Amino acid sequence: MSSRRSGQNGSADPAPRTTAPRTLAEELRARPDDGLAALLRARPDLLNPVPGDLTQLATRLSTRASVVRALERLDRFTLQTAEALAVAPDDSPLPVLTALLDGARPTAPLAVLREQALVWGPADRPRLVRTARDVLAPTGGTPGPTGLGPPFAEAAAGLSPGRLQDVLADAGLPATHDPVSAVAALAALWADRERAEALLATAIPGVKDVLRRLMWGPPNGATPARGVRAAEARTPVEWLLARGALLPSGPDNVVLPREVALHLRGGRAHRQVEPKPPAVAAAARHDPGQTDRAAAAQAFTAVRTVEEALDLWSAEPPAVLRTGGLGVRELRRTATALDLPEAEAAFWLELAFGAGLLAADGEAAERWMPTPLFDEWLRQPVAERWLLLARGWLAATRVAALVGSRDAKDRVLSALGDGLDRSIAPELRRAVLRELAELPPGSVPEPASLLERLRWQHPLRGGATRDRLVDWTLAEAERLGLSGRGALASYAAPLAAGQDPTAALAPLLPEPLDQVILQPDLTAIAPGPLHTPLAQTLAVAADVESKGGATVYRFTPDSVRRALDAGRTADELHAFLAAHSSTPVPQPLTYLVDDVARRHGRLRVGAASAYLRCDDDALLAELLADRRAAQLRLRRLAPTVLAAQADPVTVLAQLRTMGYAPAAESPDGDVLISRPDARRTPPRSAPVPVPDGPPPVSAALLGAAVRSVRAGDRAATAVHREPGAAPAELPRTAAAETLAALQTAVLTGERVWIGYVNAEGSASQRVVEPVRVAGGFVTAYDQAREEMQTFSLHRITGVAELAEDS
Repeated sequence: MSSRRSGQNGSADPAPRTTAPRTLAEELRARPDDGLAALLRARPDLLNPVPGDLTQLATRLSTRASVVRALERLDRFTLQTAEALAVAPDDSPLPVLTALLDGARPTAPLAVLREQALVWGPADRPRLVRTARDVLAPTGGTPGPTGLGPPFAEAAAGLSPGRLQDVLADAGLPATHDPVSAVAALAALWADRERAEALLATAIPGVKDVLRRLMWGPPNGATPARGVRAAEARTPVEWLLARGALLPSGPDNVVLPREVALHLRGGRAHRQVEPKPPAVAAAARHDPGQTDRAAAAQAFTAVRTVEEALDLWSAEPPAVLRTGGLGVRELRRTATALDLPEAEAAFWLELAFGAGLLAADGEAAERWMPTPLFDEWLRQPVAERWLLLARGWLAATRVAALVGSRDAKDRVLSALGDGLDRSIAPELRRAVLRELAELPPGSVPEPASLLERLRWQHPLRGGATRDRLVDWTLAEAERLGLSGRGALASYAAPLAAGQDPTAALAPLLPEPLDQVILQPDLTAIAPGPLHTPLAQTLAVAADVESKGGATVYRFTPDSVRRALDAGRTADELHAFLAAHSSTPVPQPLTYLVDDVARRHGRLRVGAASAYLRCDDDALLAELLADRRAAQLRLRRLAPTVLAAQADPVTVLAQLRTMGYAPAAESPDGDVLISRPDARRTPPRSAPVPVPDGPPPVSAALLGAAVRSVRAGDRAATAVHREPGAAPAELPRTAAAETLAALQTAVLTGERVWIGYVNAEGSASQRVVEPVRVAGGFVTAYDQAREEMQTFSLHRITGVAELAEDS
């Protein structure tokens, strides 16, 4: 094998350097494999596709899109360090950077910036990559967070050589031979504190007030920029213009040069340097046990609310708008049925949609309805049902709070429709939960301080959307049961860390009841949460009258008829009430069930347009004479049959309005049973969150990428020469030996000879440097073609070692 030594990570250890790297590519070349892996992990966009060598990697590192994405993920102090580097001249020593940061030591920020290849060069003279400097450097038009203007070299570009000499003379400086040295002299004046203070000591009243207004930014002022001499200056602005402390940036604008502002600030780039994140203040403290119980009760309510909403849509699925989403009227109807505000109803529907429990059925006349997963979900314990909802909320990029707002094209955003995705939402939700978990148990965060801390963590990310998302996340976490009384529940912290919290949640959940209290006024009181089958049956046989600590149901003729329509008999209803009542069944309720059952089905409605059938001639005669039935245009076909000029659904609804209890029947004469849970979509998967950039990189991919880049770089930088003489015949080894030799070469980074037969049957010998062996293929750098190649493993005839001198 080759005599080249290999590092522990499967590639050559970088040679020791005695001089500073001249380029970013040279610095990357000197990094160990762990350093390259850390870079690619922090900036995964660089891997699409994998760079061919380190020069390509350095070029891709410097693209504007990649640099901006990396800057957006920096915390405030690290970003302030980068901004200070953008303000400082190139190749400035470390003490200059420290002075710009008001004495704060930037050791940790520089390590982060260097790891992400935003900074390179010697440790004592860090250099910002050129693209990052272009993005962060303040200008007159975009002063940025520093509030600084352009340096003298840029701000004075529009001045004539003669005007520059006048400014030098009025500032008390000797004349120079060219504009470049004149600008340098002005910059040197304001870099010298004693000379600058001496000049300002001669200022007329009002000059320092003007400077005070401009020094922290914005550095621009609106005023006619006349080129006056010191002797002619009458106003503070004219005094500053004459001496170059202000420079014209247009016919009616002036700008404060960067060097002047830095002098006035005492050398600081920022008004306030923030090396540490602000603390999250506690607005209140509660007993942790009470917090957990309140949160668990709300978690139970969350599960039941989703169940109730989907049960409602099982019976009456709303239509899908042509543009997608849910209509405003349907949302309002659902909110009314759930006794909730429309915004909260939209949240529960979006939650069910994100968990895969709700979808469109895909038919020609599309409707929203539960998926088959809903039935499986109902059979699970409450804690596991809640976990599906909570995990779906954490991972979802859809933001329910946007429902009802308008998009960039002034279109209203509808529930379950397009335009609700915000890719930053999952990361921000987890960040909020992490910050709440850091507070003492039972602590309620002060929202303003929480927002300030999150802004410190990623100041360039999110903007106004982030600020609103923080408030929405706190409200939704409370609604979902992740927090109680504003404080994070103990079982929510493991969820934010990706662990299963059901073991901690289950004991806190209220125990479902199997009985209700029936009262003589035809009401039933559920003093707590009910088992799902009991709650579903009561929802059919009675109407919910009020909710709260206890739920009150009311039995009416319509609700009992609804239960009979769903297939229950009177005897089954009596048995159900007796089995689930903690008190004897009141006599009025027994009479109500018997009375409605006696009348139920006497009238039968089928399709003619529609017909009515009844064995009671007198009842049919009564209907014919009733003026309320005039719209049905009834006529007698036979002593026991009436025909109607309306469809069966309309006839059924009108007869029920008139106080009758008709039943629908099939063409065979059987009573049609309408089951509220009969509507389901075909199998559907949950919506896929909109990715926020490239996905995280696995360790295996990182290792393969580093080896590939190293192999390509060695080939690109090596002095090419013909390898030693190839074997006279194709190398031939057993399949197991071939695989073992190639895997060893991947680990050691060695080059090997292989024999290869292509698809046309042509045999050849190759010198390759294997990078990856997987799935029946070998990815290797081909020395002759100087590019990465993929070889089918079964077409490799064998592997041979290279001679030592090759």
